[in-house]
Amino acid sequence: MKLSGLLLFAFLAVLVPALLAIGADFVAPYDPVSQDIIARLRGPMATHWLGTDQLGRDVLSRILYGSRASLLVAAGSVGSALLLGGGLGLLAAYYRGWFERIVMRLMDILFAFPVMLLAIGVVAVLGPGSVTAAIAIAVVYTPIFARLLRGPALVICDADYVAGARAAGATDARILLIHVLPNLLGVILVQTSLLLSSAILVEASLSFLGLGTQPPNPSLGLMLAEGRNVLLLSPWGALFAGVAILVLAFGLNLLGDALRDRLDPRLREL
Repeated sequence: MKLSGLLLFAFLAVLVPALLAIGADFVAPYDPVSQDIIARLRGPMATHWLGTDQLGRDVLSRILYGSRASLLVAAGSVGSALLLGGGLGLLAAYYRGWFERIVMRLMDILFAFPVMLLAIGVVAVLGPGSVTAAIAIAVVYTPIFARLLRGPALVICDADYVAGARAAGATDARILLIHVLPNLLGVILVQTSLLLSSAILVEASLSFLGLGTQPPNPSLGLMLAEGRNVLLLSPWGALFAGVAILVLAFGLNLLGDALRDRLDPRLREL
């Protein structure tokens, strides 16, 4: 399959920041928690390309490590939501009846809460931290995957080849994994990339409120919260942290749109 220009650009827009974040141990010029009080609140210069924060920590190093933390939380939360919510939606579409009604009503209850309110509530119960932030985001996104996969799975489960596999004696697990799930991969890829984008924003919001990654560990949302106190003296930390959040979220969102255009036959160019 030939990659379109937009899809290639979106892929590179995600790949490059992700590789820099993953390789932060080798790319970052300084320890992200190392302090140099004498060099605090400096602007971009030769020794600190993006300047320093109020404690003299290198902004570039903290952005690289903070991006890795954000990506890990987003990937872990969205992956968990996909396994739990997608699995429940798939089972609900296949078994129908009382199981479907119970599962989807539970998903409706979770879906009724605003995203940030539900995430804050989960963190309030479990306590602040990056792991609990990932759990909170997973809880928020579980009903989204359940409702998203249930709809097309209902159509696929009524297809003739599924009925033929069932008549041939195939087990339920084989039917779901071999005949149903592969036909949902396009929907899964698109929605996963889009939710990764929004998970980055939710994680940054939780860290900004002090409910996500805890200091001194770097986090993009935490850098924004710390930078607002010295915004008039030195805006560089908050500015570049905001740009990093924008780049990550924009790249993943663009990738989701490009995948949707490529995989949806109604939008595909002839």
